[in-house]
Amino acid sequence: MSSGQQMPPWLQEQLMKMQQSQQNLQSIMAQKQQLDMEIAETDKALEELKKVSDDDTVYKHAGSILIKSVKKDLISELEEKKELANTRTTVLAKQRTRIEESLKEQEAKITEMMKGGQSGTKPQPSSKPQDSK
Repeated sequence: MSSGQQMPPWLQEQLMKMQQSQQNLQSIMAQKQQLDMEIAETDKALEELKKVSDDDTVYKHAGSILIKSVKKDLISELEEKKELANTRTTVLAKQRTRIEESLKEQEAKITEMMKGGQSGTKPQPSSKPQDSK
């Protein structure tokens, strides 16, 4: 396409879809990074908590204050928090995989459309190649 030509609407639409997928992927990766930090913090808290004797006084954060708590209860809360974060991480990994596959398909589709669409008309969508025997 020369610099004087307008981009066809079908190509603009495909590029916008691809850009949105890329933004979704970035969002998922940011969420995953945040969860990884949360898991690391939880692991560190569990490690420190397990060093404390059962009769020592322990506290937990509740907003901007500390509340006296029971070691056993804190360990249960932290392990549950970690399990939830691990589950969310698994879900995000599956979403990431789906979006990455979708991006590959979108890139291939755009490349194919640009090859076939130099005339300025929307090319016909191609079906998936069939194995010929």
